[in-house]
Amino acid sequence: MKMIEGDSRTDTESAVMERDLDALLQETVKSQEYVAVRRRIFRQLVESLLYEGVLGIRIEEKGGVNWFVMEGRTEAGEPVLYRAPGTRRFTFNRIRLTGPVERVEGGRSEEASSLALFLTETKETTGADPERLKGFIRELEETLFKDALCQTVRRKEGRRFAGRDGDALEAELMDGHPYHPSYKSRVGFDVAAHLAYGPEFRRPIHPVWVAARQEATRVDALDPGWETLVRRQLGDALCTRFARRIQEAGQDLASYVWLPLHPWQWRNVVAPRFQTEIQEGTLIWLGESEEAYHAQQSIRTLMNADAPDKEYLKLALSILNTSTGRVLAPHTVANAPRVSGWMKQILAADPFLQEEIGLVLLGETAGASFIPTVPEAVRDGVYGVMGSIWRESIHPFLEEGEAFVAFNGLTQRDTDGTPLIDAWVKEQGVEEWTQLLLQASVIPLIHLLYAHGIGVEAHAQNMVLIHEGGIPKRVALKDFHDGIRFSRQHLAAPIPCPELEATPEEHARVNRNSFIETEDPRQVSDFMHDAFFFINLGELAMFLHDAYDLSEERFWSMVQDIIHSYQARFPEQKLRYERFDLFSPTVEVEQLTKRRLFPETEIRVHPVDNSLSPLAGKEGRTCATK
Repeated sequence: MKMIEGDSRTDTESAVMERDLDALLQETVKSQEYVAVRRRIFRQLVESLLYEGVLGIRIEEKGGVNWFVMEGRTEAGEPVLYRAPGTRRFTFNRIRLTGPVERVEGGRSEEASSLALFLTETKETTGADPERLKGFIRELEETLFKDALCQTVRRKEGRRFAGRDGDALEAELMDGHPYHPSYKSRVGFDVAAHLAYGPEFRRPIHPVWVAARQEATRVDALDPGWETLVRRQLGDALCTRFARRIQEAGQDLASYVWLPLHPWQWRNVVAPRFQTEIQEGTLIWLGESEEAYHAQQSIRTLMNADAPDKEYLKLALSILNTSTGRVLAPHTVANAPRVSGWMKQILAADPFLQEEIGLVLLGETAGASFIPTVPEAVRDGVYGVMGSIWRESIHPFLEEGEAFVAFNGLTQRDTDGTPLIDAWVKEQGVEEWTQLLLQASVIPLIHLLYAHGIGVEAHAQNMVLIHEGGIPKRVALKDFHDGIRFSRQHLAAPIPCPELEATPEEHARVNRNSFIETEDPRQVSDFMHDAFFFINLGELAMFLHDAYDLSEERFWSMVQDIIHSYQARFPEQKLRYERFDLFSPTVEVEQLTKRRLFPETEIRVHPVDNSLSPLAGKEGRTCATK
C-alpha cells in the first residue's frame, strides 16, 4: 500500500490508494489494536489524574484486590462511578492500574469506552477549565486514532525489532511517553500527514529550502559557521542550483540566508502565512534536499538516511504533540550553539567524564530563525514557525563494535510481547545487566550535577545507550537548547557560562516550566530527578520487576549504592552533595496532566515520595493522592 504524499501518482493510482486508505481506517477503528490503545490511554489518564491529585478516589477491597473508585455525574445529573483495580508501586509511590477502567451507572457495570465521557462526567470533581478540557479531549482522541493506526500497520506489516540498528529502531519504538496520556496527538497532522511524516512509517522526507533576507533572519553557529554547514549538507551542485534561483529572482545572493524547513511546515504554515514576504522577495523558495531524511521519535528531528554521519536536523512544526507546541522559539534556537559550545568545553576539560566515562554530547552546532516584522495582532501566529537547529549525529562518535538504542527502547516490547532487551538480559543475568546499565547512565548525570551544577533533562530519546552486543558501555546526551537547568551562582566548572537569551514573557505565559536558569539549586536537582530518575529509571524499575522479577526495592538500592560510591570517591564535593540533594524524602515532579486542564498561571509541580530516600517504602509515606 502506497501511503506517501507526492505528485507523481496517476489518477488511477490515487483512487486505489484512497480506497486502500479508507479500508485501513475502518479496519483500525474496529481492530484489537484500537481497543488496546484505548485501554492504555485510559490507564495513563486515570493514573496521572489520581497521582497528581486532580481526581479524588476512595479505595474498595474486593476479593483481595484494591479498586480505585472515582465519582462523577451524568449530563442529566445522575450519579455515576468509574473504577479500576490498581496498586501502589514502590517506585515513587506511583499508581498503577492492573485492569481496564469500568463505568458504573444504575448498578450496571461495563468497560469505559469513551475518554470524552469520562472527563466530562468527572469535570465537577477535577474542576477543569472548560476550554482547556475541550482541547485536552481532542488531544486524547487524536492520540487514540493515530496510535491505533500505527499499531495496526505494524501488525499488518509483521514488523519486528530483530535486525534493526539504532536508526531503524526509531521507527519501531512506537510507545511514546509512558506517563503522559496524550503521547501521540500530533494535533495539526491529518491522516495523510501522519502517514507521510510520522516516524513509525519511515517514509523519506526531503526538507524544503528557502532563502530569507538577512535583516529578517537570526543565525547563531559554532565553527565552521552556518554557510559552511549548509554547503556540507547540500553539496556543490545543489548549492549552485539554489544560487541560480536567487539570481533569477533578480536578488543579490549575499543578502540572503538559506534556511531548511519541514515540507509540511512550508506547505501548511509558511507559504500561507508569509504570502507578502514571498511576493516581495523577502522569502524565496529554492527547492528540496536531494538526500532523504527519516523522522526520529520526536517527529520534528530528522536523520539523514542517505548520509548517517551528517548532522541531524531539528525543524519547527506547528503541531501540538504530547501537549506541547512543536515550533522552535527564536531564543532557544539562538541559545542552542551557545549552550552546546559551553557543554563541550566542560567535557573537554573534565578527564573523568571524557576519558573514564566516555560521555558523548551530541552538540547543537548551529541554529537559525526567520523573525519577520509583523503587526502585533498576528505575531503569535508566526512566532517560532521558521526555526531550525543542526545537531551532531551519533555515528562519528561510535567506536568499532558499538551500537546504540534510545533509552526509552529499553522498556518496549516486540509485537509478540518479547522485550527488546530480552536476549541481553538473559545472557548477562538481570542483576549484572542492570548494574552495567546503571553505571553507564547514572554516573555521568550525577557528575554533571554535582561537579558542575548542571541538571540534564535525560528522558526518553534524549538519552541514548551505547552498547556492544547489548552490554551497556556509555551514554550519549542531547537536546541542550532547552533541556538543561542550572543556577549561575552554584556553577562549579571553571568554564564560564555564556550569556543566554532570556525567555520572553509571552513564551513563559504559555509554558511556565520553560526556563533553563534559576536561583534555586533545588530546581536544578529536581529537574534532573523528574526526567531521569522519575521517568527513565522509574519506568525501567517497574518494567524489570514485571518482566524479570527484579524487585523495585533492589533496583533503587543499586542506584543508591552507585551514588554513594561516587560520593565516596569525590569527598571534596561534600557541600555540593548537600546542595543538590538527591536523597531528600520528596522531590517535585511536573504535573503533566494537570497542566492540560488548568491555565498556565503557575509552575505546576507536586511533591512525590523519593525512591532514593532512606525513608523510601516506610509505612505512611505518601505525598501523592490521599
